[in-house]
Amino acid sequence: MTPGNNGASTPEDDDPFGYLYADGQANGAQPPSGGYGYPNSVNRVRTVGTRQYGQQPQAAGQTAPYAQAPQQQGRPNAHYAAPETFPGGAPTTQQQSVPGDGGRGRGPNTKGLLIGAVAVVAAVVVGIGVAMMSGDDSKNDNAGNQASTAPSAEQSGEPSPSASNSAAASDVELPKTDAKAMRLDGGAATASDVKGAQADGGVYVTGFNTVGASVTWTVNGIPKTGKYTVYVGYSVPGKDGTATLTVNGTPSKTPVDLKNWTGAPEGDYTKGWTKTYNYVQLNKGTNTIKLSCEQGNQCDALLDRMWLAKGWVGS
Repeated sequence: MTPGNNGASTPEDDDPFGYLYADGQANGAQPPSGGYGYPNSVNRVRTVGTRQYGQQPQAAGQTAPYAQAPQQQGRPNAHYAAPETFPGGAPTTQQQSVPGDGGRGRGPNTKGLLIGAVAVVAAVVVGIGVAMMSGDDSKNDNAGNQASTAPSAEQSGEPSPSASNSAAASDVELPKTDAKAMRLDGGAATASDVKGAQADGGVYVTGFNTVGASVTWTVNGIPKTGKYTVYVGYSVPGKDGTATLTVNGTPSKTPVDLKNWTGAPEGDYTKGWTKTYNYVQLNKGTNTIKLSCEQGNQCDALLDRMWLAKGWVGS
C-alpha cells in the first residue's frame, strides 16, 4: 500500500500515519484532530501522549504540529484527561452523594440507631430499679425475722440510754404511777427523808426490806393485749437487791434485779437512785402489777415510781 488517498473510505484501507509521508501530506493528510490519517477518516482511539496542554502560543506564521482540543468549561488545565472526557468519548455516570454523608452515598439510619440505644439504656435502668427494690424487700424480711426472735421469757435489767429513749417515745399514752398512788402492804410505808426520789414531792416507799412487804399497782387503760415493759424506779444502799414481780396473780419466774447500777457506796441511798425493767404480758383494759419481797429475795431498797412502755424495749 502506498500512502495517500487510496480508498480511504473504508477503515481498513485508512493509513493512520499518512501525514508522516510527503505524498500523504500532498493528498491532504493531517495530524490527528478527532481522528487519524486522511480527511473524513474513521475516528479511532487516540494514542497516549499525543495531546498536550498548556503550551505557549505559536509564533506568527508557525504551524502548530496539531490542533488542541478546546478545554471544557469548569475543568482544570491538566496534562492528562481520561478518554471519556474528550468529544465522542464514552458517557460517564457518577453516583450522587447525599449532603451530609461525606460523599459515600446514603448513610445508615442514624435515627433508628438512636432509638435503639435509648431503648437499651431504659431497659438497663428498669433492671437496676427492680434489683434495688428486691434488695430492700430482703432487708425488710430480715428485719422482720430478727424481730420475731425477741426473747419470749420475761427479763430484767438496766435499760441502755437508747432503750430509755425508745421507752419514753412509746409510753406517752400509757399509764404510770408513784409511791403515793400504789397500794402498800406487809409493812411498806411512804417517806421523803432521802433525797433524790423522782416521785412527786420526793416521796418513796420504805420498809420494803421485810418478807411479805409489797406494793401493788392497778393499771387501767391498757389499749390492747400484748407485750409491755414495766419500769421500776428505786435506790439501794451500795449493794444489789432483788424482788418478786407478780402480774395478774401470776408470779414471774424472772426476779426483779435491784442492782447498784450507779456504784453508790455502801449505806448511801442518796446516790443509789436508778431504774430497772422487766418484760410482761398485759391484757387489754385493767391489770394488776405487784412488786413484793419474798423468801430468797434481798429487798433492802427504796421504791419511788413505776411506768410502762409498749413492747419489749429494754436491752
